[in-house]
Amino acid sequence: MKAIEIRKKYLDYFKRHGHAVIPSAPLIPENDPSVLFTTAGMQPLVPYLLGEKHPEGKRLTDYQKCVRTNDIDEVGDNRHLTYFEMLGNWSLGDYFKDESIAMSFEFLTKELGIPVEKLSVTCFAGDEDCPRDEVAANAWKKAGIPEDHIYYYGKDDNWWIAGEEGPCGPDTEMFYDTGKPACGPDCQPSCDCGKYVEIWNNVFMEYFKDEKGYRKLEQKNVDTGLGLERMTMLLQGKETPFDTELFSPVMDKLKDLQKVDAIESRRIIAEHLRSSMMIIADGGRPSNLDRGYVLRRLIRRMIRHMNKLQIDLNSLKELIDIYVENLGEMYPELVKNKEIIEQVIVEEKDKFVKTLAKGEKEFEKAIGKLEGTKIIPGQVVFRLYDTYGFPPEVTKELAEENGYEIDMNEFNELFKKHQEKSRAGSEQKFKGGLAETTEETIKYHTATHLLNAAIKRVIGKDAHQRGSNITVDRMRFDFNCDHKLTDDEKKQIEDLVNEWIKEGLPVTKEEMKKEDAIKSGAECMFIEKYPDIVTVYTIGDVSKELCGGPHVKNTNELGRFKIKKEESSSSGVRRIKAVLIDE
Repeated sequence: MKAIEIRKKYLDYFKRHGHAVIPSAPLIPENDPSVLFTTAGMQPLVPYLLGEKHPEGKRLTDYQKCVRTNDIDEVGDNRHLTYFEMLGNWSLGDYFKDESIAMSFEFLTKELGIPVEKLSVTCFAGDEDCPRDEVAANAWKKAGIPEDHIYYYGKDDNWWIAGEEGPCGPDTEMFYDTGKPACGPDCQPSCDCGKYVEIWNNVFMEYFKDEKGYRKLEQKNVDTGLGLERMTMLLQGKETPFDTELFSPVMDKLKDLQKVDAIESRRIIAEHLRSSMMIIADGGRPSNLDRGYVLRRLIRRMIRHMNKLQIDLNSLKELIDIYVENLGEMYPELVKNKEIIEQVIVEEKDKFVKTLAKGEKEFEKAIGKLEGTKIIPGQVVFRLYDTYGFPPEVTKELAEENGYEIDMNEFNELFKKHQEKSRAGSEQKFKGGLAETTEETIKYHTATHLLNAAIKRVIGKDAHQRGSNITVDRMRFDFNCDHKLTDDEKKQIEDLVNEWIKEGLPVTKEEMKKEDAIKSGAECMFIEKYPDIVTVYTIGDVSKELCGGPHVKNTNELGRFKIKKEESSSSGVRRIKAVLIDE
């Protein structure tokens, strides 16, 4: 069964069970304080999981495009991906454990045809905060899962929360038995031996955690996620996602093009190219900051491995064409944005070729300063990597060609610290999630609408939002603009926002058909990604935008708006960093 068929079966099944099919949100989050990219299906639904009414109702389903880069350095093995698609269904205060589990079981066994004996499930074992989840276990037994295929684990395995505080609860996970031999008599789904592969996770949000502990939620939600690439691999009996139709045409072409054989490099090239294309199609551009830096790193890591396989870099266009043709039905945005995808990747490739040339010069300088030793310190290798983007494996090759060795122990220690710092930063970005919807972030969320309107007044109507990031301490707003803002332009924008705040403009919310919202003049990013019924927030006669919320009731709640910095975000995109000051 092909991936697109699995996706269709999933959406059709839940549609028949009363779920509204909503579009995938773009990979570039809109006004989300928690992450650089959309990392999970629940992320765009945060306001509704917190109690806001969704315009499409209480039962929702979709496929969600996701990017997670915590494990970017692991890509190349047989399972890690940075881009993946998550199938999900949600109950916003409607059904709960029994119905959720019954539908999951039926979909797996009837729609996908997975034999019951291939399935095992896990439930929460219970502790002082929450009792053993016998309700979920009994629901599985009733559905048809044998008792000896039901396992209980603690919070590390069967509890979900975004960050340290917020909505949370026990989950139940479904595992597929690959048929591989057990690693021992105690082999269970918790093993990493490869016999059991997790395929679906149903989270039962029935608690809220804060500094005082856990309390029951008034609105109980169900949030599920099923990884499409992994399910496709298992149903096709493949060893890795790279053996499925999602990657195989590009993998095969890389094998034809390579002059050196390395399966890990082919996987990195195929995976990073797909991720880069998806990010660019949704508005991402390479830069030295945040998500732009992630995209740059993906492209450059891909190019490094093309060089490693001695593949002509001009082959990139051909590889892009293969993906567009192969994935165009699943992702029409690749077809629509093919030219810009090709342009961005080729330009970044050309920049990186220059970086490699510069790195070689810096390498020559570094070894020229070494006296009486043929060992290059690890810190030199790391500086070339961290400052100039020069790959350590290239440094190693150059060192060997010149009769030098590298202190790899020192480099590995420095690189490990760098990885831990990057991973911690990435996790901190994701840590926010539901818990980060605070009074302050709601204020900043509303202020982005005023800033967007002010930029249009000062810069021009063709200036549009290209992204934003919000924390409890500040807001960051990206917009297209072909020049650095003058001091006068910045002052005009700041004064306009503060004028609207002082006017005490009402913030109103209404639901309407998407086409009616557009006719009314409402603005948004990625209009095609919104459902048929949308939420429109209007601020006086100043701003009208499609948005999920939440927002303040009146602009006089915001305090004073102050621009702290204006800078370039990427080519043709400027960035404003601003704060709200209580008065």
